[in-house]
Amino acid sequence: MNILILGSGGREHTFAWKIAQSTICKNLFVAPGNSGTAKIATNIDLKVTDFPAIKSTVLSNEINMVVVGPEDPLVLGIHDFFLNDFELKHIPVIGPQKAAAELEGSKQFAKEFMMRHSIPTAAYQAFDKDMVENGCAFLESLNPPYVLKADGLAAGKGVLILNDLEEAKTELRNMLVDSKFGAASSRVVIEEFLNGIELSCFVLTDGKSYKILPTAKDYKRIGEGDTGLNTGGMGAISPVPFATPEFLNKIEERIVKPTIDGLKKDNLPYKGFIFIGLIKVGNEPKVIEYNVRMGDPETEVVLPRLKNDLVEIFNAISNQTLHEIDIEIDERAATTIMMVSGGYPEAYEKGKEITGLDQVQDSIVFHAGATLSDDNKIVTSGGRVMAITSYGKTYQEAIKKSYQNIEKLHFDKMYYRKDIGFDL
Repeated sequence: MNILILGSGGREHTFAWKIAQSTICKNLFVAPGNSGTAKIATNIDLKVTDFPAIKSTVLSNEINMVVVGPEDPLVLGIHDFFLNDFELKHIPVIGPQKAAAELEGSKQFAKEFMMRHSIPTAAYQAFDKDMVENGCAFLESLNPPYVLKADGLAAGKGVLILNDLEEAKTELRNMLVDSKFGAASSRVVIEEFLNGIELSCFVLTDGKSYKILPTAKDYKRIGEGDTGLNTGGMGAISPVPFATPEFLNKIEERIVKPTIDGLKKDNLPYKGFIFIGLIKVGNEPKVIEYNVRMGDPETEVVLPRLKNDLVEIFNAISNQTLHEIDIEIDERAATTIMMVSGGYPEAYEKGKEITGLDQVQDSIVFHAGATLSDDNKIVTSGGRVMAITSYGKTYQEAIKKSYQNIEKLHFDKMYYRKDIGFDL
């Protein structure tokens, strides 16, 4: 098979790393890819939302399957684009159709879905520009902290958690009236704050049956002790130590099964990954959000623990025979630490040469915001630059290995959190 992966981050390098191991994969392409995917696949320079360019790439390279990494093409309807095109409709796309991708595309849509199917989540209300004062009144009815979420896609930056009521009202106006997050915040969801510890559950579905992948926990804040600004993720751990068999059973019975059943009842066509962001409140799981693709950096710890041939799984998803596959998981823990550009998640410089990659032992380096320069050096090209993944008998052992290897790596103004796993 010839396979095309869409995306350019650590998630997509991990997909490429796993798919390249498959006996079924003949030629592997990544668009646009990065310096890591360039070593194991053919990079193609195109935008993941340029559907006509993707079509011509698929036809000219005789692609047999498309794996969609990021959310944007899914929310914009790439799966539907293939189904509605005579030359493409026979080619499987791993990722939901547009109607189902609204689970990530709209916070309000996701909340209404959860309410309709009795899936435990925080109480909420949604407001648009004409309802600013109603929103302020609703904030007054809540106890701090106050949670404000831009309804649309805001590249992981559209959520504010504020302790001061007046500040929350000001930010609500900034989002709705002054378009703080552009069109994404033309509607804002305000919800009650849930106090607990977060984790992520990853589900594969072919639209009929489902399989649950290992849980993971990521660390979103830039600063140690989970302080400072939100990022795309500074590290991750799998499995999650506090997710006991009893707790995992609650997740499956109360959240996973009603989600899959809800997709069927609502006629939302879904073939791909469902990322369920959870919070453990007391001993009860509640849903914070849905994503309609794998997370990043969670992919870098979940896929390395998957023993199956990933292409076999993707074939089963496209043929709706997922129920016939037994998922095999590596017993070892996996951890990843993200190296980021100085200044991230705010302004940062690019083009810094990365050295020491040939010194890494016993860890896997997944490239994210890194590219090849004109003189064939690996240089930084994004905020989150590389993820260093290691295995261990325990997560502590795996983390230690990742940190030992990070010390061998260098680029100007490099930063990473030294406390991943501190709260476990």
